[in-house]
Amino acid sequence: MATLMQKIKDIEDEMARTQKNKATAHHLGLLKAKLAKLRRDLLEPTTKGGGGAGEGFDVTKSGDARVGLVGFPSVGKSTLLNKLTGTFSEVASYEFTTLTCIPGVIVYRGAKIQLLDLPGIIEGAKDGKGRGRQVISTARTCNCIIIVLDAIKPITHKRLIEKEEYRIHNADITLRFDATADDLIDVIEGSRVYMPCIYAVNKIDQITLEELEILDKLPHYCPVSAHLEWNLDGLLEKIWEYLNLTRIYTKPKGMNPDYEDPVILSSKTRTVEDFCERIHKDFIKQFKYALVWGSSAKHKPQRVGKEHLLEDEDVVQIIKKV
Repeated sequence: MATLMQKIKDIEDEMARTQKNKATAHHLGLLKAKLAKLRRDLLEPTTKGGGGAGEGFDVTKSGDARVGLVGFPSVGKSTLLNKLTGTFSEVASYEFTTLTCIPGVIVYRGAKIQLLDLPGIIEGAKDGKGRGRQVISTARTCNCIIIVLDAIKPITHKRLIEKEEYRIHNADITLRFDATADDLIDVIEGSRVYMPCIYAVNKIDQITLEELEILDKLPHYCPVSAHLEWNLDGLLEKIWEYLNLTRIYTKPKGMNPDYEDPVILSSKTRTVEDFCERIHKDFIKQFKYALVWGSSAKHKPQRVGKEHLLEDEDVVQIIKKV
């Protein structure tokens, strides 16, 4: 890590020494590209060499969605995981108890939601301090992030975590000429991943009602007390809302729909074809048409093709080619 940080500093120093003119434009463009790559490397998990001892955060993605718990040490992430999933994650009163990524599973409304308790983030995470690099890179693989804040100092923590998570808060890019790759590097460094975020303000049992009313004005906010199990149902409902998953029930020919084990689709992949591929990748080859009952159907049932968009809790019967 020290070598990587030194390389970044060396390039930044060289760019500062180099005068900007037509003769140096190409050289500066190459330096910017190298700098962007090095900064991206800071946010990618170490898989080969130079990673040092200890476990990484390579957790196999499973279930229908992945949710990550992010926050400063000792804000109650491990307790929240325990209460929501029953998964054991060592809890102690000292900081940095969780040193590896602990997975758990929530079964909610028929969907299996993988919940990750990520190690406490610290200032400087985006620059590789502590284990912040692995925390951020794993968080990028999630479908939704829960930023856990301490109710006693939520705004301070919120600002510090956002500083570690984001390097560009807002950007309007207007191209007024035929821009080159070097031109774009001037304004964009590395890839950006945007995802839904919920602020779970924990330990609300330690603040007054007046303070709670002030916090209630925060956007994307959900008050909880993990220790006393206050409003955990409300948090689960908000997670479900922000994941925006679609439950589709199967109906074999001549049988009742299976309401116990829905097929879960994301909001971006909810066509009949997506439904077929979720069951089996070769299922679409046998597809003739589908019968659909539910809010997406104009009549009950409606005969549809593979491009038909399904809605939450639709019932689908697939008719195969003879």
